[in-house]
Amino acid sequence: MAQSVKLADDVMSVVRRESGLQSRSVAGQITHWINIGRAIEKSSAFDYQHINAALAGTLSPDDLSAEEQEVWFEQFADDVAAPTPQEEAFFAARRQLGRGVGLSDKGELIYPEAAA
Repeated sequence: MAQSVKLADDVMSVVRRESGLQSRSVAGQITHWINIGRAIEKSSAFDYQHINAALAGTLSPDDLSAEEQEVWFEQFADDVAAPTPQEEAFFAARRQLGRGVGLSDKGELIYPEAAA
């Protein structure tokens, strides 16, 4: 029986693009990636626990195999690109106070836009 799953827009954008490149349906692409992920997690040559430990900071990424480091880096990059709830709250408070909320490419403070 088919079931619906809610995925973020950015994830679906990647799925749609890749499914077109690979001549798969969207569901087929997601299923393909699930199968790859399951195989990796069950592989004796690839230890996902090591990657999780490195992401948690209890294991140095230097202790990972080259393949594990690639997966670690992708996940690490995704994690640091997304703001934490604490960061969201911090910048929401700064916006409310009319204070700078970031830096431009030139290193200048960016202020929240005035409410219309």
